[in-house]
Amino acid sequence: MGVEAQNPAVVEVTDAKVHFGAVKALDGVTIRIAAGESVGLVGHNGAGKSTIVNIINGGLTPHAGSVSCGGARIERYGIAAARANGVRCVFQELSLCPNLTVIENTRVMHRGLQGFGWRKRAAEVISRSLDAIFPGHTIAPDATIGDLSIAERQMVEIATAFSTISTPVKLVILDEPTSSLDATLAAQLLAYVRVFVENGGSIILISHILGEILSATDRIIVMKDGKVVTEKPSSAFDHHSLVAAMGSVVKARDAAPARVKVNGGMPLLSAPPRRGKGLRFNAYAGELVGLAGLGGHGQTDILLDLYLSKTGNWLRNANAAVTFVAGDRSLNGVFPLWSILKNLTIANLSDLSPRGMVNDGREEALGTSWKERIEIRTKDMDNRILSLSGGNQQKVLFARALATSAPVVLMDDPMRGVDIGTKQEVYAIIRAEAAKGRTFVWYSTEMEEVSLCDRVFVFSEGVIVKELTGADVTEENILAASFTGVAA
Repeated sequence: MGVEAQNPAVVEVTDAKVHFGAVKALDGVTIRIAAGESVGLVGHNGAGKSTIVNIINGGLTPHAGSVSCGGARIERYGIAAARANGVRCVFQELSLCPNLTVIENTRVMHRGLQGFGWRKRAAEVISRSLDAIFPGHTIAPDATIGDLSIAERQMVEIATAFSTISTPVKLVILDEPTSSLDATLAAQLLAYVRVFVENGGSIILISHILGEILSATDRIIVMKDGKVVTEKPSSAFDHHSLVAAMGSVVKARDAAPARVKVNGGMPLLSAPPRRGKGLRFNAYAGELVGLAGLGGHGQTDILLDLYLSKTGNWLRNANAAVTFVAGDRSLNGVFPLWSILKNLTIANLSDLSPRGMVNDGREEALGTSWKERIEIRTKDMDNRILSLSGGNQQKVLFARALATSAPVVLMDDPMRGVDIGTKQEVYAIIRAEAAKGRTFVWYSTEMEEVSLCDRVFVFSEGVIVKELTGADVTEENILAASFTGVAA
């Protein structure tokens, strides 16, 4: 008998149905989360994961079905009721206020921090939580969120969810919690999750990194098209069977993928050693160049510098030499008030406007082509971009870049929150584009993606400390170089 059968339910959703127009987001979903268990929730983008999570955290009321906490049905279940019953959520799209400090964001999330001295108490609460989950972090409680890296913001949001003021935390929903974290930070979080569950807490983990799901959960629920299609103990799955349950075909990847060999000549992109230290950067036509190392150690900075060195500003010129795929889509990726189509085609306006006016037919054809090629899950490209799941929004940003004619594509961890099936398709597209001579400079926190690159530059303390090629591109070598440090 499993934990879910033995222990009382923290939250139980019964026969939930949600529809958005003609789209059935949930079609009769029942999920029970018991005390002291970690549950993996998987499925392709648009399978219904975010919708069921929004019901559990109180942000969405189902059109049919019920929600119970501790065995008691709650008629008016919402955010207040969820928090009162110890439910917390770490969102894939970070929800912190960028203009406030870490302390002030802690106050926003925990209304019990009131009265004289609340700032000191908030600093103690969030520091204690950060220290427990991410030992060795360097985040100051009085730091402004907007000044932190995306990894640090994710760390603060995670720590805030696990912190306790008055109501004990019973269930934490982690929606792609490691999407912006490097391997070391991700390992720290998953280790803390195991301790939290051992002490009676519950976790719902949503991650497209299937190794995390298999190693950090007790039970896995597979969703597809708004329904639960499979539910088994995690030990009953391996990587291939889990992907098969989701409805994808696992494409075997060669242990040593074909790599581009640089035959000299002038690099297409180059940069001197950063701050006068370490190695210089270069990239040649048709290469996949990876940027690796611990998060926040200069990878995004060099991408921005390379972009500006080729453009001079963020306004795209006709026949631009470089295009950019943002990793932090909520901050500098999507235009939230625009349609899916407009978000996709914005980088191609010069090509779509031969006489100074956008040719609607060309624009629709371009949007339809990439919708089919990269499988953006929507029936209408005129829908708002925020109607898509986070992973599908990321697909739009990726399609936006690839739809241009720019010979260089700079990618800042672009596959955050994208399902494994789509990733495999995107990897194939990247390889095909590289074979035509296109150059990709790719920062990723996932070892699988780094391993696809022809050469990899490892960063530490803001500079390049190691260049790896071929069989030397391993997690062990990357971590070793990441902690080497930079000579004065």
